[in-house]
Amino acid sequence: MIADHSRSAGSSARRRLHADGFTLVELAVALVIITLLLGSVLVPLASQVEQRKIWETQRTLDQINEALIGYAITRGHLPCPAISAANGLEDRTGGTCTGNKRQGFLPWAELGVSKLDAWGHIFRYSVTLAFANSAAPFTLSSTRDITLYPRDNTGTQVNLSNSSDIPAVVISHGPDGLAGIDDQGIAVALPSDWPASYADENLNATSATSFMSRTSQGAAGGTGGSFDDLVVWISPNVLFNRMVAAQKLP
Repeated sequence: MIADHSRSAGSSARRRLHADGFTLVELAVALVIITLLLGSVLVPLASQVEQRKIWETQRTLDQINEALIGYAITRGHLPCPAISAANGLEDRTGGTCTGNKRQGFLPWAELGVSKLDAWGHIFRYSVTLAFANSAAPFTLSSTRDITLYPRDNTGTQVNLSNSSDIPAVVISHGPDGLAGIDDQGIAVALPSDWPASYADENLNATSATSFMSRTSQGAAGGTGGSFDDLVVWISPNVLFNRMVAAQKLP
């Protein structure tokens, strides 16, 4: 009778444990479901955060574009690149850019605009030297030498602007930040397949006169490689029209 009573008590305890709690299998299943649910929420959230940074950077680039045009209207020329990653004044000696320096960091302090994009990297800037010459201000016929390129649906590089038609260009190195410099002057580490798998981003980081502006693509970026740079440029027509309207050009 004692043994039967013990077995009955043990069975009752197990039934109560099962009724009041979860088995290990049930807990494991619940954890898997929670993990899947969190993943489905966090991935779109991360995408939303990244998209917001893209919008913020594009808005800053638009402000920089306006600041450059405003600078040209008030000064009669565009600024030179910044002195360094720590000094945002333009690097000018007399009427021209020091040592004919035409590519480097955006002169953020000179323009009174943001130094960094939404990922914490300094904006890159290149200017046609004739448009940065304060000793001989540019005119409607001044020669420009920057060209912008996208790629067509076959991956072929084509002109986005007329050849050698752009006075200045500003670049954010985008979400991946590759070839970018942070606020401390530290360069983003480049992957082992740089520049082979990032030809168009490498072009934007190294060229003074040719720049790529195309649809953002990941690792399978096709011709031109992975690309997420954001690019704005000074349209000569907009610049000239604004300066004529301000009676700064005939």
